[in-house]
Amino acid sequence: MNSKAGNLYIVATPIGNLADISYRAVETLKSVDKILVEDSRHARTLLDHYQVRTPLKSYHEHNEVQMIPKVLAALSEGQSFALISDAGTPLVSDPGFKLVREAQLVGYQPLVVPGPCAAIAALSVSGLPTDRFVFEGFLPAKTAAREAHLESLQDEIRTLVFYEGKHRIAACLQSIAKVLGAQRRAVVARELTKKFETVLNGLLSDLVSLIETQPDNSKGEFVILVEGQQQKASSADLERLLGLLMRELSVKKASQLAANISGAGKNECYELALKIQQDAEEVAS
Repeated sequence: MNSKAGNLYIVATPIGNLADISYRAVETLKSVDKILVEDSRHARTLLDHYQVRTPLKSYHEHNEVQMIPKVLAALSEGQSFALISDAGTPLVSDPGFKLVREAQLVGYQPLVVPGPCAAIAALSVSGLPTDRFVFEGFLPAKTAAREAHLESLQDEIRTLVFYEGKHRIAACLQSIAKVLGAQRRAVVARELTKKFETVLNGLLSDLVSLIETQPDNSKGEFVILVEGQQQKASSADLERLLGLLMRELSVKKASQLAANISGAGKNECYELALKIQQDAEEVAS
């Protein structure tokens, strides 16, 4: 690699509130030779606010393949670039990973200027478990493909994080409720860090109704967070739990409570409770 080679910076920018940018990010954007942007009109709002006069170069999913060799060639000649997305951390459901990969293959190690990310921002205020989570980005647009993918996530125990646009938010929530279960806890976050920031919490069934009746879903993108599947108790643990509950409760009430505690299915608990009752009656007789 040329000793005079430039640097490639991956720079996170605000997801809404222009004040949410680091000093280092602004300095980096001012110091590089060019800024790679998805949409120059969108980027200009932020850059003008901080008086960044660096030339812009369009870089998006439709010209990515053509742009990569040009960027690499310019890097080898000593030019430096900053890659930004329309909002948040680049490469998270945005173009850019191919550029990073190709840069690494020819000897460059891109430098990161970290900052805002909608998925992490939503997760932090969701009230759902944050110790383990899985980011799924945008689900397929077509219903059949979307629900097929959701079926592969039915047993996922980590918190699920999705992105969705304004036009499909209702349909997307309907699919999630249908496949993962309407009684799962979930959160829908919109316009984070902006004036009309909204974070809705509740069961999926409730959130579907809320979104369908919202007067204005025409702005912004959404982050959807869904609690993971509750880990089911083993058969032995479930039988022991039911045995204890049935000392004080009827078969029906004991099985309902056991299902709520263990995460096992109501029918499974009821059938096992009947078997325990039958075995006890046989022993007594």
